[in-house]
Amino acid sequence: MHKSSWQSRRHRRRGQRHRAWFRRHGSNERNDAGAQQSTQGSSDGRGEAPSTSSTAGNSSVPDLPGYYFDPEKKRYFRLLPGHNNCNPLTKESIRQKEMERKRLKLLEEEKQQGKKVARLGFNTSSLLQKSKLGFLNATSYCRLAHELRVSCMQRKKVQIQSSDPSALASDQFNLIMADTNSDRLFTVNDVKVGGSKYGIISLHGLKTPTFRVHMHENLYFTNRKVNAMCWASLNHLDSHVLLCLMGIAETPGCATLLPTSLFVSNHAAGDRPGMLCSFRIPGAWSCAWSLNIQANNCFSTGLSRRVLVTSVVTGHRQSFGTSSDVLTQQFAVTAPLLFNGCRSGEIFAIDLRCQNQGKGWKATRLFHDSAVTSVQILQEEQCLMASDMAGTIKLWDLRTTKCIRQYAGHVNEYAHLPLHVHEEEGILVAVGQDCYTRIWSLHDGQLLRTIPSPYPTSKADIPSVAFSSRLGGSQGAPGLLMAVRQDLYCFSYS
Repeated sequence: MHKSSWQSRRHRRRGQRHRAWFRRHGSNERNDAGAQQSTQGSSDGRGEAPSTSSTAGNSSVPDLPGYYFDPEKKRYFRLLPGHNNCNPLTKESIRQKEMERKRLKLLEEEKQQGKKVARLGFNTSSLLQKSKLGFLNATSYCRLAHELRVSCMQRKKVQIQSSDPSALASDQFNLIMADTNSDRLFTVNDVKVGGSKYGIISLHGLKTPTFRVHMHENLYFTNRKVNAMCWASLNHLDSHVLLCLMGIAETPGCATLLPTSLFVSNHAAGDRPGMLCSFRIPGAWSCAWSLNIQANNCFSTGLSRRVLVTSVVTGHRQSFGTSSDVLTQQFAVTAPLLFNGCRSGEIFAIDLRCQNQGKGWKATRLFHDSAVTSVQILQEEQCLMASDMAGTIKLWDLRTTKCIRQYAGHVNEYAHLPLHVHEEEGILVAVGQDCYTRIWSLHDGQLLRTIPSPYPTSKADIPSVAFSSRLGGSQGAPGLLMAVRQDLYCFSYS
C-alpha cells in the first residue's frame, strides 16, 4: 500500500512539472511571435512576412520525443504510433498534409505561370533586345527561347476517344512511351479486374484548342507485370514494342516482341499483321533495342547478374556475367557499345565486338553511390546522363570518365524512374517519387520548372510523361504529355 501511494504521488509531481513547463513555454512562444510580428509590420508590409515569422518561430522550438509542435496553433500535440486508429495524428499524416498543402499552392501558381520566367532578367522583350544587339548568338537565343516557352506551358486535359468508353473510365495509366516520330503513344494500363492492357494512342488530333486523340483497340491482354519496354525497329522504324514480362506462378518470365500492326485500325492499308515473338528470358529488369549496324536486329535484356544479347533472326545469344542486377540499358548507335546501369551503382559499357568468353569486354566504367535507374546517351555519344535511387542526376564525360554537371532537385528513394533527355530543346525532364515533374536546362543544370501532379501525392499515382519537339508528327508543336490515373494531360507551347 505504501508503494502504490508513493508511485501515485510521484506521477502527480511529474504531471505538475510537465504542465508548468508547457504553460511557461507557451507564453514565451506567444511573446516571441508577437514581437516578431510587430517588428515585421513596422519594417515592411509584404505578403511574405507571415511565412517568415512562422519559419523563424518553428526553428527555435525544441524537438520533444513523442510530441509534435503545430506552428499554427502554437502548441504541442502528442504523437501516437501509426497503427493506433484512435488518433490520426502521426508523422506520416503530418508529412502528407504538408505535401498536399505545397501541391495545392503550386497548382495555384500554375494558373499564373504565364507571367513567370525561368531565369531572372530574361523575358520575351529582353531576349529579343539582346539578340538584336548581338549579345546572344543563334544557339543561345534558341536555347533561351525554349526555356521561356517551357516556363509558360499550361495544362490542358486531353479527350480520349475509344470504342469502349467504360474501359477508359476504369483503367488507369501505368506507363506511356512516345515513338520516334511522336505521332503514336504506346500505353500500359492497369485494368480493374487485375492485369495489364496495352493500347496505342494516335496523336495526330493533338491540336489546339480541342486536344482530342483516339485510343486504338488492342488484341493483346496479359495479367503479368511489365518490368521494362522499348520500341523495336524490326520490319521498319518502330514496327514492334519490346516488352519484358514478369513470371507468374508456373509461367516463367519472357521478352515479347509485340507488333503494332496487331492493334485494330493502326496499321496502314495493305500492311500485313506482324508476328508476335516471345523469348523465354526469366527475370528481366531492363531491355534495349539495337540500332547499331554491328548488332542488327538484336535486343538486350538486363537480368540478375547477367546481360543477354539476343538476335531476333537467328536466336543466337551472347551472355555477359555481371556482379549486380542490371536495371537499365541503352545501345550506342555509332560505336559498338551497350551501356548498362546496375543496382550496385556501377555503369559499364559492353564492347559488342568481344566474345562473352573474353576478358576485355568492359569498355567504360562509371560509379554512382546508389542503384542506377536510367542511362541516356547524348547524340554525339561523348556524354552520358544517369540517375540513381538517391535522386542524383549526373552528366558524365565518357572520354575522361568524369562527372561534368549535376542536376539538383530530383526526388527518389527506391523507385525505377526514367530520364527524358531532349537536346534539340536543351532540356532534361524527370518525374520524382514525390509525383513532381521537373524540367532542367541541359546547358547549366538550372531547374526551369516544377509541375505538380493534378492528384494528391501517392506512391501508386506517380505520373508517366513523354516530351517531344513535334507532338502529333512532323507538323506538331513541342510539348509534354502527362498520364496519371485515368487522365491524359498536354502541356503545349503557347
